[in-house]
Amino acid sequence: MNDFAELKEKAKKTWSDFASMENFTGVAAPKLVRFAGVLSDSRVLDVACGTGVVALTAARSGAKVTGADLTPDLIARANENNKILGLDIDFHEADVEDLPFQNESFDIVLSQFGHMFAPRPNVAIKEMLRVLRPGGTIAFSSWPPELFMGQFFQINAKYGPPLPDGAAAPVQWGSVETIKERLQNLVHDLTFDRDKLEMPGLSVAHIRANFEKGAGPLKRMVEAFAEEPEKLSSLRNEIDEAISEYFEDNLLRMDFLMAKGKKFNQ
Repeated sequence: MNDFAELKEKAKKTWSDFASMENFTGVAAPKLVRFAGVLSDSRVLDVACGTGVVALTAARSGAKVTGADLTPDLIARANENNKILGLDIDFHEADVEDLPFQNESFDIVLSQFGHMFAPRPNVAIKEMLRVLRPGGTIAFSSWPPELFMGQFFQINAKYGPPLPDGAAAPVQWGSVETIKERLQNLVHDLTFDRDKLEMPGLSVAHIRANFEKGAGPLKRMVEAFAEEPEKLSSLRNEIDEAISEYFEDNLLRMDFLMAKGKKFNQ
C-alpha cells in the first residue's frame, strides 16, 4: 500500500462517525446549492458527500442527484437519510481522485468541505471536471486558513502525523488565490462568496468538548494522546485559544468560502 492509499484508509476511520455533525453542516448545504444555481432538472454530483446533506438538499428541489464519498459508514448513513426523506439519490462509495462515472455525466458538480481533503488537488479537480459537461458548473465550499476552521485544522495538522510527500494541506482550498491558480485555464466566470455557520455552546471549553466527542481528527488525537497528558493539554490549550477568538453570545462563528466556475466548452 502506497502512502496515499494508506492516508485514505486512515481517513475512512477518521471521518467514519461524522454523522454526529450532519445537522450542523446541513445548515450550510442550502447556501451552496443556491450559490451553484441548482435547478429542478439539473444532473448533480455531490463529491465527498458525507451523510448526504448537500445531495439531499439538492434532490428536494427536484434535481437528479448522485452522491459519492470515500467512507462506507457515511454512505450507509446517506442511504438511511435518503430513505427517511423518500428521495431517489444514487450514493456510491468512491474516491474523488478516481470517480466511477462517465465523462460529462453531470450539469453541476458540488462539494461541501469534502474534496479539500483529497491529497492531490490536481487529480481531484481533474476528475471533478472530467465528469462535468462542457459549460457545466463546479462549485464548492471550503474553510479559509486564516479563520476559525482553517486554524482548527492547522492545529490538528501540527499535532498529527505529517502528510505524505506530494500531498497538499486541505486548508489551501480556502484561499481565493490558490483556487484561482488551480482552476485557471480550466473554468471561466470564476466567482466567490462567503457565508458562516454558528455552533451553539455554553463556553469555549464546552465547544471544544463537542468537537472532541464529535468526529474527525481532533477526536482521534484526543484518543491517541490519552497516555500523553502534557501533549493533550497543549493541544487543548491551542484549540481553546482559537475558539475564543470567534466565540460570543454562546455561539462559535465559522466563516466559509464558496467558489464556482463554468467548465470551458471544448
